[in-house]
Amino acid sequence: MGTSKISLETENIARRLTKALSGDEAVKQLFEAEMGIDQSVVRKLLSEALRSGGDFADLHFEYSTRNSVVMEDGIIKNSAVAVVSGVGIRVVQDDQTGYAYSEDFDLKPMMHAARTAASIASSGDVSLDDAFRFNELVPKDYYPVLETVTEMDLVQKIEMVQRTEAVARDYDQRINRVTVAMMDAINLTQVVTSEGQIMRDTRPMFRMNVHCLSQEGDNIQNGTSGIGGRVGLDYLKKADYPLILGEQAASEAILLLGAKQAPSGLMPVILGPAQSGILLHEAVGHPLEADFNRKGTSAYSGRIGEKVASDLCTIYDAGTIPHERGAINFDDEGVPSSENLLIENGVLRSYMHDRISARHFKTNPTGNGRRESYAHYPLPRMTSTYLAKGNSDPEEIVGSIKKGVYCQEFSGGQVDISNGDFVFVPTVAWLVEDGKKTVPIKNFTLIGNGPDSMSKVSMVGNDFAMSEGIWTCGKEGQNVPVGVGLPTVLVSEMTVGGM
Repeated sequence: MGTSKISLETENIARRLTKALSGDEAVKQLFEAEMGIDQSVVRKLLSEALRSGGDFADLHFEYSTRNSVVMEDGIIKNSAVAVVSGVGIRVVQDDQTGYAYSEDFDLKPMMHAARTAASIASSGDVSLDDAFRFNELVPKDYYPVLETVTEMDLVQKIEMVQRTEAVARDYDQRINRVTVAMMDAINLTQVVTSEGQIMRDTRPMFRMNVHCLSQEGDNIQNGTSGIGGRVGLDYLKKADYPLILGEQAASEAILLLGAKQAPSGLMPVILGPAQSGILLHEAVGHPLEADFNRKGTSAYSGRIGEKVASDLCTIYDAGTIPHERGAINFDDEGVPSSENLLIENGVLRSYMHDRISARHFKTNPTGNGRRESYAHYPLPRMTSTYLAKGNSDPEEIVGSIKKGVYCQEFSGGQVDISNGDFVFVPTVAWLVEDGKKTVPIKNFTLIGNGPDSMSKVSMVGNDFAMSEGIWTCGKEGQNVPVGVGLPTVLVSEMTVGGM
């Protein structure tokens, strides 16, 4: 994927439009009035894409500005602005996909991309005759933002990063390295389909991360914190985030200097609220993406209607949670976002579908067709995946454990989609003894199996929370922003292993 050659003047036009107009109107003005991509142009592109046939075709136009500031060891290491733009053109016939993209909005390279995508097709019933009409749809907006973070002056961003770094470094003399990164972006998207739909969206994104290193002799530990989501300047004004994030990352790094070696063996595991949702995302979410199930390679393949988890487990994927990192007004195939029930009281109800898998399973797409950018074709992907709250008090859950572990934060993990086996690395965790959290523990993994662990969920808390908006999901070389959520959950038995 290349960086656009669009001029600074065009970038300023995009900024002006997004500030003066609503999301849909800003995108329409940018692509139609400023870049000349009107209905006659998209009709030509779709006609060329379908010239050899095909069951479906779509155009994905993107214009994005991305800004970042990184401070390390008290020095601004990087301050960057990137403009990325182009169009991806897809033709689908049966289970086959023809895909090509152009980084240039001139008609000639776009038509070449359309011809390239068309090479996959040899037959089909879709045609753009004289009766074909476009329908401009305005989706519900789950992330309205009056002022984006992109509108903040660079000087203000640097001051915010510097203050965060100072807070973390001054927290304790044992903090010897601090890195603070701030990223903001605005993505203007237009999706046009051979069904006649035109959908437009302005997608803001913000993320801020802090990483601290603490050292005491040879003992070196890490601490992290972060916030983010599809939010604007009003979000940053709600709290003193430099103070909150700086102290959180530093306190975590200092806490872990006193952590003890974790026990090992089979024992109860408590997953703390919010961040522990990454385990659900990896161990259950990915295996429920429909492309794996269409190919029969998931542990959940062919199990719709079967009991796959404890009665206490009801799991959703939703792109409709306001301002969440995984929120989307519509997916990258032009399907409106929705709340999808995946598992209900332990029973598997649905997979997450894009258009191709939905056609295979003879169902409707669920708004989960996502792509990293115009240069990538869409795949079934999660948005914000979470386990619904239960009825237990979190203190009651902890109090029920004679000996076990409480996991608060994770660095990530790995899962084998075919059988559901997983390995996760908790970064902040506690030993639980006689119903109380006692000492922080370190250097261990959680080893288990997704369906098996879900069947052993014995208590679910009433303290549901979404994560802080920092997660990015990778699949087939594509990265997309996602959200995860969880209340406090007790898994009655899981393998705790040393590292």
